[in-house]
Amino acid sequence: MDAVTFPSGPISMAGNLFTPADFDASKKYAALVTVHPGGGVKEQTAGLYASKFADEGFVTLAFDASFQGESGGEPHHLEDPYARVEDVRAAVDYLQSLDYVDSDRIGVVGICAGGGYAINAAMTDHRVNAVATVSALNIGTAWRQGWYGLDPDSAAAPMLDQVAQQRTAEAEGGEVATAPYVPAEPDDDTPYDLAQASEYYLTPRAQHPNAQNTYLLSASIPRIMGFDAFNLVEDLFTKPVIIVAGSEAGSLWHSTELHAKLNSTKKMVVVDGGTHMDFYDVPKYVDRAVSEIKPFLDEHLAAK
Repeated sequence: MDAVTFPSGPISMAGNLFTPADFDASKKYAALVTVHPGGGVKEQTAGLYASKFADEGFVTLAFDASFQGESGGEPHHLEDPYARVEDVRAAVDYLQSLDYVDSDRIGVVGICAGGGYAINAAMTDHRVNAVATVSALNIGTAWRQGWYGLDPDSAAAPMLDQVAQQRTAEAEGGEVATAPYVPAEPDDDTPYDLAQASEYYLTPRAQHPNAQNTYLLSASIPRIMGFDAFNLVEDLFTKPVIIVAGSEAGSLWHSTELHAKLNSTKKMVVVDGGTHMDFYDVPKYVDRAVSEIKPFLDEHLAAK
């Protein structure tokens, strides 16, 4: 693994580039971008999948999103879905610049919100020739409709009222407000997946100093609330997609919705007993996801 940097517009992006054990720079390889969840960094689940797929013969790139982790961008801790999608395109730019990457054999693997961003990027960037999602999340829909998708989009309006008031306060010199991605202290009302997410991000299980479980409230929420990663996929998405999710994940509805909307080549794998977070680092589920995704990518990123 090599630490690399590449541009996404004016922002310097920090990435980790993985190559197969028998890597030969004179050859041409299929390559993958792995996209981390909201609040994550490249050293966590995105890096784990990048390493796993490098072991399977791919050149892989995990990177920190703009405004997050070791990547540049100010203000830091901004969750901007549109920037996140552009970051995926920039990562493809970087892979295409490498002599040992076959530019016609690039795919994207996205985890959680990274899955939604991967789909949205590939919808309009046809250099991406296959996509895999793992525990996919459409971040805008999740923020509007709740973890289980039970609320109407209009339920987000009161939050937008509060954010407007907070932004006014900040414009008048008040303290900038932040919010956590996952609850620091889950309670009985916390969805199981989010309680597990708290354990993942905030304990030695996967805690990393660059993943600080915080995003800028008044700057991020309006961008998130107006975003729909799956909008227009039924009309514009043309690439093959494999979707992996757990049967016990509260987020499963994102994957089923995506699968229903897609008109391109598609495969959905629902793994019995799996939760949303199991696919981040639990070997049984990560290995299952990789074993399902690899032959799909091998087929659709085959050398021509």
